[in-house]
Amino acid sequence: MKSLFSQRLREAMDQKNCKQVHLIHLAEERRIKLSKSQMSQYLSGRAIPRKGILAFLAEALEVTPEWLMGNKTEEEKQVVEDTAEEDLQGAEPEKGISEKGKERSDKKERTIEMRKFSKSSKLDNVLYDVRGPVVEEANRMEAQGMNVLKLNIGNPAPFGFRTPDEVVFDMASQLTECEGYSASKGLFSARKAIMQYAQLKGIANVTVEDIYTGNGVSELINLSMSALLNDGDEVLVPSPDYPLWTACVTLAGGTPVHYICDEQSEWYPDLADMESKINDKTKAIVIINPNNPTGALYPKEILEKIAELARRHQLMVFSDEIYDRLVMDGEEHISFAALAPDLFCVTFSGLSKSHMIAGYRIGWMIISGNKRIGQDYIEGINMLSNMRLCSNVPAQSIVQTALGGHQSVKDYIVPGGRVYEQREFIYKALNDIPGITAVKPKAAFYIFPKIDVEKFGIVNDEQFALDLLREKKILLIHGGGFNWKEPDHFRVVYLPRIEVLKDATEKLADFLQYYHQ
Repeated sequence: MKSLFSQRLREAMDQKNCKQVHLIHLAEERRIKLSKSQMSQYLSGRAIPRKGILAFLAEALEVTPEWLMGNKTEEEKQVVEDTAEEDLQGAEPEKGISEKGKERSDKKERTIEMRKFSKSSKLDNVLYDVRGPVVEEANRMEAQGMNVLKLNIGNPAPFGFRTPDEVVFDMASQLTECEGYSASKGLFSARKAIMQYAQLKGIANVTVEDIYTGNGVSELINLSMSALLNDGDEVLVPSPDYPLWTACVTLAGGTPVHYICDEQSEWYPDLADMESKINDKTKAIVIINPNNPTGALYPKEILEKIAELARRHQLMVFSDEIYDRLVMDGEEHISFAALAPDLFCVTFSGLSKSHMIAGYRIGWMIISGNKRIGQDYIEGINMLSNMRLCSNVPAQSIVQTALGGHQSVKDYIVPGGRVYEQREFIYKALNDIPGITAVKPKAAFYIFPKIDVEKFGIVNDEQFALDLLREKKILLIHGGGFNWKEPDHFRVVYLPRIEVLKDATEKLADFLQYYHQ
């Protein structure tokens, strides 16, 4: 049924000369939730819509829902019945008609329609295209023996970044001591090291009891949203964002409301836009600093203004700071919670990026500020933390080692270091391509270039990413995957060595010489 629906949807869209983007915009006008990811799944035959969206698509394409789903109309059914009757009349009477009818009746009674299990409707508006449809196409190509350059995910290990030897040695030495559960919040030694790190960052009044370890920051984002939100609660999330934030707000029953980060102002948050979107349903603001996908680093003045806004409207602040040790050009990362000791804050960080151990899955969150007003929320966090028993204990065991002593990541982010030099190369190489412009990132290992949609006729950025993948075997994630509404951006991960980035940007430049959507 899925493949037939996909076929008819494509047929109806072709007949109306209708693109995905037209249906999505029409759905927005009618306040119907229809995302690019959903449309991609419908068109690829991986999913079929629920009744409300089916009715919308049928009306927009001027067909019936029954036709889209491949069900026979009454006229078609009558033709089938008439044809069957003619065949029956012309057939040799091996058995009496009454006997045949009885057999059919018996067979029908024995046929029981199988129950089908569909995904939860809570996932209808969840988007995570960092590993979405474009990545699925890349996996299909690899399965056919093609070599794909993956610039879609910030995973250091495949690009030759190694975990510090001391960290590997210390984990191996402690494995036999990590066979049981830890306390649900984490090992004391790990939380003590994180507490001392928070003190160095200037976050006041943090104890080991305010710290929770997790299987990466991702788990803790999900946990923190689930503990906070009731249906209809709103959370301000940046656009573009790391899409897990939007997804976790949605899954928790909340509504993500995106505030704009301004490309003309170094990708800093547009504070006027942020404040204009606050209402009595707004519970919290999410900050991603340093930012993924833009690589922006927010200055003290911007953070202080966000703090003033949160005070004025009595909002919680969630600050995602996982890239805080990957800051270049002599700049310094400032933790939001250090500037707002009076606000109720949750700060996230971890070792996946700074210590090149994304696969170890170790992150943490720190609750700080006015904890008195959040006691009930903290009870919810404790409940959910207890339910998952504990995070990965072997990874917890090396937090103390990783946060103490020489920080090897510093060697990467200075002139001559890999991350720094690769940032310098990709920034210049992208800006040298006609039709591409990019703001220079100051942190992390991402750049979020803009593409001239008029020059290349682009109306669907996911299609652009798919076309580039199929033509040049380069995997990028389109801007829509980061909840950026216009089809004019994409993200590049600049973790590969310069010679690999050089080859990739040359292929991109060649592709754009003839590409028009």
